[in-house]
Amino acid sequence: MKSVFIDESGYTGADLLNQDQPFQAASALYLSDSDAKSLIEKHFPKIKSEELKYRDLSRRQTNWNALLDLQADLLNNYECVSYICDKRFLLILHFIDYAVEPFYYDKGINLYEDGGNYSLASLLYYTGDTLLKGDNFREILFLFQHAMKSKTEVSVVALLEKVKASPWHELPEALGPLAHESPSCIEAIMHKDVSTDGAYVVLLSLISRLEAVLSKNYEIIHDRSKNLEQYDITLNKMINHSEEVFFKETEITTIKFPLKLTGVSQIDSKDSPGVQLADVLVGGIIDSSKAITGKKVNDYNKCIVDLYKDNQLIHLLPSMDFEEQKRFRKGTQGREVIDYFSRHFS
Repeated sequence: MKSVFIDESGYTGADLLNQDQPFQAASALYLSDSDAKSLIEKHFPKIKSEELKYRDLSRRQTNWNALLDLQADLLNNYECVSYICDKRFLLILHFIDYAVEPFYYDKGINLYEDGGNYSLASLLYYTGDTLLKGDNFREILFLFQHAMKSKTEVSVVALLEKVKASPWHELPEALGPLAHESPSCIEAIMHKDVSTDGAYVVLLSLISRLEAVLSKNYEIIHDRSKNLEQYDITLNKMINHSEEVFFKETEITTIKFPLKLTGVSQIDSKDSPGVQLADVLVGGIIDSSKAITGKKVNDYNKCIVDLYKDNQLIHLLPSMDFEEQKRFRKGTQGREVIDYFSRHFS
């Protein structure tokens, strides 16, 4: 059975507005621990620490060429996939899911059709701060996130009052449902089985790709860390789900249950060269995203994304190319996926 090593970076639970960690990512790769050990010895023959740690290595410019060569070696010669998402964009998508879409559903309108939710979320991402003036949109997102977590009447009222006090008429398609206190939206926000935690979104995307490229059953091995505990819980729910079901998510992405994934286990990263290399991949893709968005640009991290082939990188980022979004997500079963995962994997 194949073993797939995974690692994550940027996980902050239900808090998707963390300014210090604006991106959440996960990487997976298939290779043996012996191959992983050989790769580490090849690219970092003089390393003295007991563990290869991306964060420590990337701080020194003298390591940049070796890190690029190592990532290129992995991506060219092994099965690898990385997922990266902008957490603020993910929060806005959650806002559409629970504070907007139920209103349209009641009126018989499928907001998810051909990725309509992604287009609306992208519009909000790029224009919300300007159209709502000042900090209004940021505060609405903060109050929405708080209401989704606390599930109290007080938190929901605070969100509604903030929306109504803002110039919501500038974005009535998105803010009108809360401004008019849509009962269905309030009920969705208060539902005990939903939150803004991004773990299942990241895992669903990563697992979808692994299921497509791996022809046989496989297991996942990851670091023994607190952040990955939630990943572990969600993965086990997916593994134990025996119902036969199939969903189309995008032009190139589907998910089918039961999964080929049969097991998940944790290991101390010091004891697993494979997990250490997963740490290198995920650290690199986080740095590359910072470079692309102008948050942290240097001669090293702006080169990383060029190492990836199209089928090795999955991203959840806003886009104002609405026609391309519509084409890419034509026929998506977004509503069905949201409903199904809320019922079975929350």
